[in-house]
Order: sequence, then structure tokens, then C-alpha cells
Amino acid sequence: MPEMNEYGLQVGDLVPGWTARPWPEATTLTGRYVTLEPLGEDHAGALYDALCNPGDEELWTYRPTDPPADVAAMSAFIQEHLDASGLETFALVPTGQQAQGIASYTRIDTATGQVEIAGVLYAKTLQRTRAATEAIHLSMRHTFDDLGYRRFEWKCDSLNEPSRRAAARLGFTYEGRFRNHMVTKGRNRDTDWFSVTDAEWPAVRATHERWLDPANFDEHGGQLTRLRVPRPVP
Repeated sequence: MPEMNEYGLQVGDLVPGWTARPWPEATTLTGRYVTLEPLGEDHAGALYDALCNPGDEELWTYRPTDPPADVAAMSAFIQEHLDASGLETFALVPTGQQAQGIASYTRIDTATGQVEIAGVLYAKTLQRTRAATEAIHLSMRHTFDDLGYRRFEWKCDSLNEPSRRAAARLGFTYEGRFRNHMVTKGRNRDTDWFSVTDAEWPAVRATHERWLDPANFDEHGGQLTRLRVPRPVP
């Protein structure tokens, strides 16, 4: 039962010893299949090659901008991320390869210990790979285990079915829909909100680690068991 205060009103649980968390700077996070590197100008050529080929336009459907037209425009795109206040952006670099995607920490609130992973953009060569899953796992692990945050958020256009499915697969809990939340490329965007909390993280982490274990894959790289995170009990 919730605790009552001296006025007879219900109040939330105490958070013992809570203090503001460190700022989650983009830092190098290394896994088996991918490394997250702080985004820099040196990634421009690789990201342009990975994300801006003919036929890649669809990757940018739910983003506020169209794909950069050339390497110089990609450099400008990167610089915008570096200049943005409150944004910490990673280049996603599969082991032994060049950068094939980006992802950012945003909506960072150190006082309450919450952060959002946003702007996740995977090249087609990165999609549906162990590296793609591990990239999100590493960003979550750093947030919860290294920095001690309490809440990790995922948001997407409500019409972005691949992103909605990815959130569910990775263990995020659906929290609701913010209607008329944005105008993107002149169109309305309703935004779906998902999260993982620090209480849920141990089970999510363990499930990620079991799926990412090399023993979970056959000699052809096929998964032996699917990634299914236990759903929290309300």
C-alpha cells in the first residue's frame, strides 16, 4: 500500500540516498559486435556511404531531414549534432567495419536520472544484426550500470512500426501516445512513449546478454532462440 503523509494523502516511495546523476557524455562503449564511438567529423564519409545510397531515402522517412546529398552535407549534419545543446551522439561501428549508424542521448535530466535514446538510424547493412541489438544494449548498460540512472526512454512516430516493434523486442514498456506532439516535414506526428526503469533493467539486461551470447547462434549466424524480454507485472 502507498505510504500516507501527515495530511492523509498518498505519497510515492522514498528513493534512499538519491543524488543527481552524472551527465551521460558520449564515450566509447565497446561490445562483441559493435563499438559506440563519440560522433565526429571523421565519420562523415563512412556514414554517407552507409546511409545515403540510392534506395536509402526510406531510412529517413521519420526523421526531420532528408538524407545529406554528399559528404560535405553529411559533415554539416554531423556538426549540427555536435553543436546541439543537450545531445550526446554516437557513431555505431560494427566490429572490423566502418560506421553504419548513429544514435543519441537526449532529454537528459540528471536531477531525476532519466535519459532518452533518440535519432536511432541504422544502415540497411546494420538492421536485424547482433550489432544493432548490442548498440542499444550498450547504451542502456552505460546509463543504468555506470551512471545509475532510473529511467531510459524510447520514443517514435506512432506510424513507425519497425521502431515500435524494436522497442517491444528490446524490453521497453509502452506508456502511451502523445497526440499532435510534433510537426515533422510538414506532417503531424503522434509520438509513442516507451521506457525501461532501473527496477526492470536487471531482467532486461540478462535477457539481452543471453541473446547476444555467441552460443545463441548457429554456424550460419542464425539465432537459436529469439529475444523475448519478460514483461513486468503492473
